[in-house]
This record gives sequence, C-alpha cells and structure tokens, in this order.
Amino acid sequence: MEHTDPKYQALFTPWKIRDVEIKNRIVLCPMGGTSLFGWFELTGCKFDKEAANFFLERAQNNVGLIIPGIAPLRDTFWGKWLWQNPKMFEDLKVFMDEIHKTGAKLFVQLTAGMGRSWAITELVAPLHRNKFTRALVKPIIDTSHELASPSPQPSRWAPDIECPEMTKEQIHEIIEAFAKTAKLCKDAGVDGVEVHAVHEGYLLDQFSMEFFNKRTDEYGGSFENRYRFAAEVVKAIKEACGENFPVSLRYSVESKMKGFCEGAMPGEDYVEVGRNMAESERAAKYLQDAGYDMLNADNGTYDSWYWAHPPMYMPQNCNLEDVSHIKQFVDIPVVCAGRMEPDVGAQAVADGRIDAVGVARQFLADGEWITKLIEDRLEDIRPCICCHAGCFNFSSSKGHANTQDLTDTMGLARCALNPETMQSKKYRIEPAKKVKKIAVIGGGIGGMEAAILCAKRGHSVTLYEKSDKLGGVFIAAAAPSFKEKDRELIAWYAREVAKLPIKLVMNTEIRDIRALNADEIIVATGAKARRIPVKGADTAIEAVDYLLGNKPVGDKVVVVGGGLTGCEIAYDLYLQGKKPVIVEMQDDLITTPGICLANTSYLRDFFKANKVPVHLETGVSEIKADGVVISHKDGQTETIPADSVILSVGYNPDPVATKGVHVIGDAKNVGNLRTVIWGAWDVCMKL
Repeated sequence: MEHTDPKYQALFTPWKIRDVEIKNRIVLCPMGGTSLFGWFELTGCKFDKEAANFFLERAQNNVGLIIPGIAPLRDTFWGKWLWQNPKMFEDLKVFMDEIHKTGAKLFVQLTAGMGRSWAITELVAPLHRNKFTRALVKPIIDTSHELASPSPQPSRWAPDIECPEMTKEQIHEIIEAFAKTAKLCKDAGVDGVEVHAVHEGYLLDQFSMEFFNKRTDEYGGSFENRYRFAAEVVKAIKEACGENFPVSLRYSVESKMKGFCEGAMPGEDYVEVGRNMAESERAAKYLQDAGYDMLNADNGTYDSWYWAHPPMYMPQNCNLEDVSHIKQFVDIPVVCAGRMEPDVGAQAVADGRIDAVGVARQFLADGEWITKLIEDRLEDIRPCICCHAGCFNFSSSKGHANTQDLTDTMGLARCALNPETMQSKKYRIEPAKKVKKIAVIGGGIGGMEAAILCAKRGHSVTLYEKSDKLGGVFIAAAAPSFKEKDRELIAWYAREVAKLPIKLVMNTEIRDIRALNADEIIVATGAKARRIPVKGADTAIEAVDYLLGNKPVGDKVVVVGGGLTGCEIAYDLYLQGKKPVIVEMQDDLITTPGICLANTSYLRDFFKANKVPVHLETGVSEIKADGVVISHKDGQTETIPADSVILSVGYNPDPVATKGVHVIGDAKNVGNLRTVIWGAWDVCMKL
C-alpha cells in the first residue's frame, strides 16, 4: 500500500503467521470486554453483535490482524462450556465471511482463566468469604472455580481471600476445552487462535512462575513442569486442528515484579521475583518448540499492571526494548504492544526488531485511526489518553476488592472519549428533528463536546468562553510533562470545533443567561476548588494555579490531598527534582472508584520506590509560612517543614445558572472526562 509518508511504509507490508498472510503490520490487540462471545453475561455467553460491529468497522478501516478480547472457555455465570454452544459458532461463521471481505484476518483469544488475578468485586467478595453463601451461589457463579490457582494463595484483589489450588482434573478439563473450542473456531472460518496466557499474571502465567506455583506434581517445580500446562494446551489444539492452524500466545517477556502486589518502575534496579530475562529467553524458545506460532508480547503482571496497561505516566513504547530482545531467541513472529507509537513501531519493524505493532485502546478512541494515518490526516486522529476510565476501570484501594460498578464490570471496552464505542445502541448521532439555536456556556471539554455534537446534529450553535483559550480546567490537568496525550486531545478538540459551523465567542463571560438569544442553553462552566477550614489555608497554592505555572513553588512542597490530582502533582514535583510530601485523610491514596488500578498502582509504587513521604489517615491543623502542622490518627501532631503548600482537596460544581438550562460536566457533578463527555451526549442527543 502506497503511503504519503515513507516513515510509516514498513507498517504496510505483508507478513505471515504459519501459512496465514496478514496484509499489514498492525495488530488490534485483545481487550477485556471485546469478546465475540460476550463478557460477564448474566444469561450465559452468546455471540456479541456489538463487539462484532466494532471489529467489522475497524476491519473496514485497514487493520491487518484482529484479536478480540478473551473468550472464557467456560461461562462465568452458570458454568456452561463454550464448546457446548453450537449456535454461537454458526453466528461466528457468518461474521468471519464479512471480516474476510475486508482483507483483514482474525484470531479468537481463548483463556484458561485468571486464578488469583480474577478481579473479584466488592459485591461478590462477601459471597465467597462465607462458606454457606459460596455454596448457595455456586450453580450461578462458582467463585472457587474462577479463583482456582496453581497453589493456595491470596487473591490479588482481596488478600484476605485465599484462592484454592486447581486440581489435575480441572487442568485436563481446560486443556480439552481449548482443543474442542479451537476446532469449532477453525470450522467457523477463524484464521487462528490465541492462547491466553503466559502473560500479565493470568492462570497459565501463574503456573509458569515459582513465586506463585508451589505444586509438587508434574505441573510444578522444574522449568519444564511449570510451563507444562501451556505446552500441553498448544499440543492439544494442534492435534485437534492440524499443525498448520496458527496458534498465537499472549506472552509477558518479564514480570517486572518485586513482590506480592508490588511492581518495578521503568529503569529501577530490583530483584525479579517472577520471570526474569534469562528465564524468558529459555521460555520463549521452549514455547515455540511446543508449537506456538507467534508471541503477542509485552511485560508485567497484575502486581505490576502498569506494564501491560500503561497509564500516561509510563514511557511511550515502554515494552519495545524487552520484546525486541526476546525476538532474538525465537524463529516465530513477535508482536510488541504497550503505548506503541506508529513511527517508532514502523522503524522497529523496518529494522527487524519486531514483526508487527500491537495497538489496543487507540482503536477505542478512534476506530478510523489507521485510515487517517494512511491518508496523512494524523491531526484528525482522536488520541487515547491512557486514562482507562471507560475501557478498564477496575479500581482498588486498601481493604477493598474491585470497587468497579457492576454495570461497568459487564461493559468493559467502552471509551471515556468516544461514547459510541461498544455502545452504539445508546449513543449515536442522529439529525435533529427540529433545528434550534443552542448556546453553550463554557469552552472546556464538556462544552466543546456539546457544541460539536449539537452542530453535527444540525443545530445552530454558539459557544461562549470567558478566556482566550479553549480547554477549561483541562488545560491545567494537561500541563505536566507526562500529559502529552492530554495536550494533543485539547488541540484535537479545538480543530474539530473549527471544522464545524460553530460560532465561537471568546473572552466573554456570561453572567446573565437571559441576554442570550437561544432556544436551548447548555451550562458547562465547570467547578471551583474547595477550601479547607484551616488556619493559614489562604496562603496555600491552589492545584490549578500550580499546574498553570501561575505561582512558583519552592524545593520542599507539601501536597494536601492524596486523590488523583494531588498524586499527579506530587509525581510532577518529583520529576522536577523537588521534594514532595503527601498528606491524605483516607487510609490509602486515590480511593475514588472508577480509577484503574494500573494507573493508581503506578503512582503508589512510584512513591514507595522513590521514598516520597506519604502521611495517610492524617489531617491538617494549620498551614504556616515555613511548614504544615498535621495531626495523625492517634491524635499526635507534628510539623512538616515546607517552602510551599499546594491544596488539592477537590472541587464543587460552579454552574452559572441551573433553572431553565441543561447543566453538564463538572458544573453538574464533579467527575472525570468520561462523566463529562458521556453526560454531554446524554443531554445533547435529546435536543
């Protein structure tokens, strides 16, 4: 395929996995919630038309290889095996015909399970803890089966819950299910399967590591025994489907683990307790020799989740060095995933360091991004900002299992920035029945989203902004060095607004809505910072003022508030060479539900690794010129010396009006980009 920019040319060359030719080097990597067989379905798994449409749209937009999200071999609810559902594979066959018309190829990812990484929720955990309720709900959801691990050990999400040891019978049942399900996939026209996974600390990965696997039978102990489960899986699939049917393996090169629930930072000098590089060199070759035809690779486990699910704090292309190293030890294709940038990925392919580039969440934010890349329209690509707020907001803090809302657990792989992703029935752009004059007050993300959506529906839109810039409080949020994607997002919004017939009125603060000549008024004026009733609080610096660079800070800085913004400020201060100290009243940092554990655990691990002082369950008594007086849980007080104090204690909605208008975003309820953007759609679709 000819491309206007030669630096991407290597991405658009064909390659092979066994005898299956893939038209380009871009792989749509698997994501939880994108399974073609549904995800966490209360009625049992069935062919998922929403996911099918999602993949078909991406296939029509030039993706080479599609790997949908994990298909559990056994339904989470009611425990039916996937191979016992012939109707689903009939539907899959029809879908595969449509996929192949686009020139794309598709592998189905099948999972052995999660073991101790199963994200047991706050709702389900109490049912498992009690022997009686565990037995009672077993026919509906067998928590002991879901949590079954190589050896008895604490759950990643609820350390007080001990995961039971998987029996040999269960292992053999899973191996048999892999073979039977893979054969049904092959018969349905699927191009290959991917085994999930010696990767990310899932069940097969737990078996591979001495740290998790204490078994004394043939599935534990020696190197061969620990990798036996994964080897027997591929052998069984090949026996059922033939040697030439491609089988990929999702693979973590290194575990990046310092201990239980403790990951290693990029560049940190540490002792690996999981799979280190020396073992990985051996394991990659061993797994290839067992029969695997491709390694779909990155790094990490659920204990170092930010390697497999990189938040914005992780470096771009964070796994490329390790994955390209492991390619030297195998003869099969190797794919690298993890914040991969197209230009860097293309160069790595051109240099023979990897065979293809794995991309996942960018496909949620913008399903047409490859087409835009081909057409040299990079500025039109809506960037993924690595927030995980819509796609994977499994959240957890001290003493809490997965605090994610049940509706979110059942609906992963949606996008904070793109409400239409995996929600096409709920969110869609339809022409307005009656064209109206609409005034939008506030040019932040919510206001811009509302203006864009209303204009696309055919309304006449005027957008009022009190400053000389679009972006609102998100300009401050995007200011730290590690927020390059946030800054790209603001610029993308400004360009989208400029493309549409939206009248922009800048440097204009609306105080009286009656003066507006509009049929409908949308208020998106955001929120204002809270104050704390503490002596000297008026001398502290507001978070926004710090982020915008309005007020300089000294060397020793106390950050009051250990929520997401406070932690990001402390992280930013540390990166600048300052000495931050965090003071937080809760028993952990970032306790708000809906913020992904991959993001929060990075910050918690970073502060721990770099010895940033964190005072939990601690209040502030007074802010002085040279320090902060804090009071601990036991009533003891102490003074922390400080050159500057930054307040990050939350926000209160600040709507310019509430009656006869539509209030959206933080002006209605303080939240995140997801609540702001989805909330704008909830209002604007009805106007």
